[in-house]
Amino acid sequence: MAFKKEMQIMNIGVVGGTLFAREVVEKLTMDYSKEAVNARLKAMADPDPDSPALVLGRELGLITLTDYHDLYDPKYRIDMIMILVPGEDILEEILESKPAHIRVLSYQVFEVAWKSIRVEEEKLRERTAEMETILNGIQDYILLLTPDRRIIQANEAYLRDMGYSLEDVVGHKCHEIFQNMPSPCSNGDGACPLGKAIQNRRPSQNVLTRKGKEGELHYFEVTIFPVWEKDGKVSKFVEISRNITDRKKQEEEITRHLEQIVEERTAQVKEVHEKLIHQDKMASLGKLSASVVHEINNPIAGSLNLIMLIKRILEEEELSKKEIEKFRQYLDLMETETRRINRIVSNLLAFSRQSKMELKRLNLNKIIEKTLILTSNLMKINGIKVETNLAPDLPEVVGSDDQLQQAFMNFVSNAAEAMISMEGGTLTIETRPIEQGDKVQVCFIDRGIGIPRENLTKLFEPFFTTKKKGKGVGLGLSVAYGIIQEHGGMIIVESEPGKGTILDVRIPVKGPLEVNK
Repeated sequence: MAFKKEMQIMNIGVVGGTLFAREVVEKLTMDYSKEAVNARLKAMADPDPDSPALVLGRELGLITLTDYHDLYDPKYRIDMIMILVPGEDILEEILESKPAHIRVLSYQVFEVAWKSIRVEEEKLRERTAEMETILNGIQDYILLLTPDRRIIQANEAYLRDMGYSLEDVVGHKCHEIFQNMPSPCSNGDGACPLGKAIQNRRPSQNVLTRKGKEGELHYFEVTIFPVWEKDGKVSKFVEISRNITDRKKQEEEITRHLEQIVEERTAQVKEVHEKLIHQDKMASLGKLSASVVHEINNPIAGSLNLIMLIKRILEEEELSKKEIEKFRQYLDLMETETRRINRIVSNLLAFSRQSKMELKRLNLNKIIEKTLILTSNLMKINGIKVETNLAPDLPEVVGSDDQLQQAFMNFVSNAAEAMISMEGGTLTIETRPIEQGDKVQVCFIDRGIGIPRENLTKLFEPFFTTKKKGKGVGLGLSVAYGIIQEHGGMIIVESEPGKGTILDVRIPVKGPLEVNK
């Protein structure tokens, strides 16, 4: 089994204590890492123990000597001596006296190399300054992070807008700064673009909320770019983010404004819809009133004739027992006709009254009979016969009397209008209990013109009508459909053009609140 050979460390001794030697030692030990290099400064020698280089050496924990010959001692294990003082004599003396295994780097050679390093360092410093100028001129926020989420750099735009100094953020974990939390974000790496970039090893983007220095909330559009090393490892991440808080606030304001507009428009549409429903109801009421006038006129005319007859008899002759008996008969007839008028007017008022749905036990047969009283003259005028087959044992339902009467009035009126163009016909109304008495079925069967198949699905849509202009706004059946639905019921329509229509209404015996639970 092959074992990786451990890299040998080269120990370096420095000869010289000048300012130049101090500068070299300071540069060579700055950001020193054993993992980064395979050489290290170990010892320094100069006759003056207080020379600048030796003072620094002691501060750095290096071995400091006053005689450079002591660097030859095997216990220091020096592999190379760097001469950092000019002069040929010291170079020649060291070359003659040093052990064979110690190599020597002369002052002249090192000076040339050091000057080259300085030139490259200056170029690098200039490029770094240029890059910092460019980055600080960008208004997007740019941060540099390590794979363990530690911030190592941030541009001025981020520091300025978020209220931080460079010292506030550098060295801290991103979640400590962005979310003021000691551990990574609790929503997991699935939402954090840095977590995604670490997991997927490719750039990642997301919109996040982050806190400023004072705890204020900001929205950021964040993009993370991994920086790759030659060995394929990610050395750091570049985060470019844009503060979109103002844009978010504008979007939220626009959304609120749009929602307000929608609410206002909805309220307006609702108001118009209610007005049109009222208009349609009043139009239906007008038609009914015209028919009811004829129905009321007959009993009124009869009662008026009887009153005039009674007055004339009273003026012309004295009353006998026979005349008094006739008066009683006349009064009975007048009472009957007056009650008839009262019944018609009461039904008409109940239909026209607008009120909230008040639920009570109802017999649908009685509602149908009241509806037929109101529409009887309409049927007579248009030559329409009405046949009823009302089940005597029909269960009562829970519902609203006037609402159901309004729905039935619409069904009867529409059936009548469908048969007017056929020069009359027969409207059959049937009631029966179905589904083991859980529901009541009411069928309106006409022999009218029928409904085309393509119109069946639109029949109960608001404002859909096949009537001529001015004859209706298409709300009658829509309102009736809504009433049946509110009672937990349903409507089934079967129709064939030229043969007629069956309107099958099914209403549960239980109340609508119980049905809709």
